[in-house]
Amino acid sequence: MKRIFATSRIGDPAENRLREHGYELEVFQGPEAPPKTLIIEKVKSGIDALITTLRDRIDAEVFEAGKGSLKVVAQIAVGFDNINRADANKYKVPFTHTADVLTEATAEFGFFMLGVLARKMYSSERLVREQKWPSWHPFLPFLGDEVTGKTIAIIGTGRIGLAMIKKCSGFDMNILCYDPAYHNDKYIASIQELMDLRYATGIQKERTWIKYVEIEEALSGADYVSIHVPLLLDIDTDKPTYHFINEKTLKLMKPTAYLVNTSRGPVVDEKALAKALKDKVIAGAALDVFEKEPLPADSPLLDPEIADRTRLFHHFASGAQITRLSVDPDKGMAGRTAQAVIDVLEGSYGGDPTKMPYVVNKEAFEKKS
Repeated sequence: MKRIFATSRIGDPAENRLREHGYELEVFQGPEAPPKTLIIEKVKSGIDALITTLRDRIDAEVFEAGKGSLKVVAQIAVGFDNINRADANKYKVPFTHTADVLTEATAEFGFFMLGVLARKMYSSERLVREQKWPSWHPFLPFLGDEVTGKTIAIIGTGRIGLAMIKKCSGFDMNILCYDPAYHNDKYIASIQELMDLRYATGIQKERTWIKYVEIEEALSGADYVSIHVPLLLDIDTDKPTYHFINEKTLKLMKPTAYLVNTSRGPVVDEKALAKALKDKVIAGAALDVFEKEPLPADSPLLDPEIADRTRLFHHFASGAQITRLSVDPDKGMAGRTAQAVIDVLEGSYGGDPTKMPYVVNKEAFEKKS
């Protein structure tokens, strides 16, 4: 009987599917992450598959413990910064992730974050809850900012960036796009066609536009800036994204502009952002990811002085029922994780990891000519 250890619950439907395939599944109940020592202990005991989350550091120490027995590491996340790719390749262990299925949920949440921030919903609710609601006034004690008709900069036009564009176009927003690696000109042209059709048929009253621009124009021309780039270090590329949003780039933004980040925490220099918010260099920020998670108690982002213009969430953008728990691998992260394990353990696709759709490190298994 093949054995699996999961460092976190992935939901009854997916867990039951693995058991129905005859696997012995042991799940760390959490909700906190298990210590690395426990993961190593379980791997060393001869498990065939390890299901992980972003909280688990998976490196040579883990792969060495599973030498000869560990056949796959299946991560229930899109990102895999916690998995040492070089070590996985060295030990010839495929690792998988759950791209695509959380695209729409993440973009949806990013748009909701933008709206909550701009329309000052938190501040409004706090007035009601604290019984400080004043008498009605046309514009006091504060006003929010509209989203409809404004300009947004989409930084990174991969899957989630494009999904965000789709949602923003429905709110009659003008869209500035920036991507250092790839321009999806066909998608952008299709969005422009839809914008033109909406205007021509009277669905929207003003003509809107979308275009690719350089980063300076994107940041300086936008009322909202939404980040959708992967975390890349200077050792990985000549266009790193680590602290891409920093003191310099923040100063390019309008003082009335808002920043939204649902990508990776280290893309934003949090100290620089907190200072920019305190000095009113920008109007506000909403973050779902942080440089260190959970957010430390001494984080400058928790400064009460900027609480009214800073919305902070617990890496929750993909946290929706279907997206997280559906057993259907085309809809749910849990389902895709389970299917990835099944593919490897049952030798799907002729047992070739390069043909398995959810395997990340295919290069480790490519036949050399």
